[in-house]
Amino acid sequence: MTETYRSYRLAARPQGAPTANDFDIETRPIPTPREGQAVLRTLYLSLDPYMRGRMDDAKSYAPPVEIGGLMVGATVSEVVATESDAVSVGDVVLGYGGWAEYSVENAAHLRVLDPDEVPVTTALGVLGMPGFTAYAGLLAIGRPQEGETVAVAAATGPVGSAVGQIAKLKGAKAIGIAGGEKKVELLKEFGFDEALDHREDDLRGRLKAAAPHGIDVYFENVGGPVWEAVLPRLNLYGRVPVCGMVANYNGTADPAPAGAMERVMRSTLTKSLTIRGFIQTEFVESMHDDFLRDMTPWVKSGDVKYQEEVIDGFDNVLDAFNGMLEGRNFGKTVVKIGE
Repeated sequence: MTETYRSYRLAARPQGAPTANDFDIETRPIPTPREGQAVLRTLYLSLDPYMRGRMDDAKSYAPPVEIGGLMVGATVSEVVATESDAVSVGDVVLGYGGWAEYSVENAAHLRVLDPDEVPVTTALGVLGMPGFTAYAGLLAIGRPQEGETVAVAAATGPVGSAVGQIAKLKGAKAIGIAGGEKKVELLKEFGFDEALDHREDDLRGRLKAAAPHGIDVYFENVGGPVWEAVLPRLNLYGRVPVCGMVANYNGTADPAPAGAMERVMRSTLTKSLTIRGFIQTEFVESMHDDFLRDMTPWVKSGDVKYQEEVIDGFDNVLDAFNGMLEGRNFGKTVVKIGE
């Protein structure tokens, strides 16, 4: 085992898209575990849109990463040393080691994975936080009924793709919105009833053709022009779970045009809409066991398909992160850190 490891430390608050100047690559000695701890060698790092918000010094549902602090993130890792009976050396575990080659964590908080059941990378995507975000937001807030219409943007991503496929399993019609011809083709492979390219002209008109009877549930994780096209198509008593606004994460100015909020509030009133923001952690206690019970066999049987983009190498983390925010990724973005 090597004696040192590298990690990404936040050096400055990014203005727009993060650059290499916003981070320090720091080398530290690999720690020794204390009682109850385990030392983990990172195999895979999850990259997710929420991380961009954690780089800013702004009030949010979670504190920002401090200057000089380790960039956060879920990881699949191998236990290399432990002072706890909760895990054993050689176990592959889901943890929160961040943008680093090694980490030390409370062993009781780790989830031991079975590589023989499903690929371990699914613990970062379809069977991890993104998949649970889709499951909890759609079923607890969206509540799709058989025969209703569900729409979701960023629909080839780990959240959006799960939303559409779960909606189908519940008997709803699924409309996926994504950017580019290749992503539209992927939506068809996922089984969406309608696949729309938001880069083409007249998204509002194409939504009307795809959902002639309107949209009952819109799962919001993008915002921007897609939201503006969807809003007029929402039906009476429509439900809008809001888990992200990725279109604006690198923005440096208020993106909302004058009067936009008034239009939203008017539609909310006249259509009796439910627009509900959420963070997946609020549903963990009540729904996570159900999620694993339902989603694991769906994934194993192929009822829920998933796509992963695995980028190789610690040195490519930042480029992979920016590519994800720009929509260059196909499916769940994961960086392979170790063999």
